[in-house]
Amino acid sequence: MNLFREEAEQQRTFALDARLEQSLRQLADQEKRPPEEILQTLIEAGLQYRRQSEEAWQCWKLLTPREQEVAALVCLGYTNRQIAARLGVTPDTVKTHMRNLLVKFNLHQRRELRERLAGWDFSAWER
Repeated sequence: MNLFREEAEQQRTFALDARLEQSLRQLADQEKRPPEEILQTLIEAGLQYRRQSEEAWQCWKLLTPREQEVAALVCLGYTNRQIAARLGVTPDTVKTHMRNLLVKFNLHQRRELRERLAGWDFSAWER
């Protein structure tokens, strides 16, 4: 299967694992699209996911330890009041940390923060 094409007559081919190629062909059949198109879509999605993960990590490293703690607790499903009680601060202080978090991650809602950090392991913040 020719997976990549270069200009003119040059062609680049890459071998796929037999199981992976079979899965790709099945998906192409289901979607009634050429395997090369499916593969390109999957690679683009994977690269986008990787970029977003790296961006999230870079943002995370800019957070203060307290902001990281608030972000972790938000991702674990805690409300502002619950976070405030756990940290011994006021709910308004938690709101301030949340505003800072959203600005640093360039987000608008806490739901977006949970989505951006979905899959991260925050179990260390559970006591």
